[in-house]
Amino acid sequence: MSDLQKKHAGEAAAARVEPGMIVGLGTGSTAAWFVKALAARGLADLRCVPTSEATADLARELGLTLSTLEDTPRIDLTIDGADEVGPGLALIKGGGAALLREKLVWEASARCIVIADSAKVVKTLGAFPLPIEVVAFGHKTTANRIADVLADHEIAMPARLRQAERGIVRTDGGNVIYDARCGAIHDPVRLADDLKLITGVVEHGLFLDLADEAIIGLDSGVDVLHP
Repeated sequence: MSDLQKKHAGEAAAARVEPGMIVGLGTGSTAAWFVKALAARGLADLRCVPTSEATADLARELGLTLSTLEDTPRIDLTIDGADEVGPGLALIKGGGAALLREKLVWEASARCIVIADSAKVVKTLGAFPLPIEVVAFGHKTTANRIADVLADHEIAMPARLRQAERGIVRTDGGNVIYDARCGAIHDPVRLADDLKLITGVVEHGLFLDLADEAIIGLDSGVDVLHP
């Protein structure tokens, strides 16, 4: 029933948007439900900043007016999905390979709401592999430095280069993604800081102290969580 839960979360989030707002549009299957519900409302003077080319294509197809961070550097509200929602609304994001653009939009937003189905709510982050966006040049040497940091956090599994049928997965910015199978992340703040210190790491999927609210889809409606 996850699709129904995602639909409920997306529709509930769309109801939070007001006419005239500048809205950040997330990436992923749950965010797509939100984009569809937002377009269906037909709000006036709405401008939307998408976090990926895929979201931009969907929003454009549905008739939403698009903008960019360059043209609208301050966003009223961003609504986006997550791969895990942990205590305090600490998040793992990046399963859709849009984590850098997502975080740029999130950090430019006055308010951020995460939407997810109930299976995404966890007691400890880390079961979902942590995405790490890396500059393509010399990415294997960067991966070695990532492995050293993970080992320091007692994470034994090396990060794996994300690949698909077409080959190495590239982000919209031309970077590559390494996925770290952490199992459990006991100190997300320290891990986030340590990863950002690695030359070649562009961004990671730990979104900490960014979500103001979570709308969790249920079969019968939604549940609302706060930090």
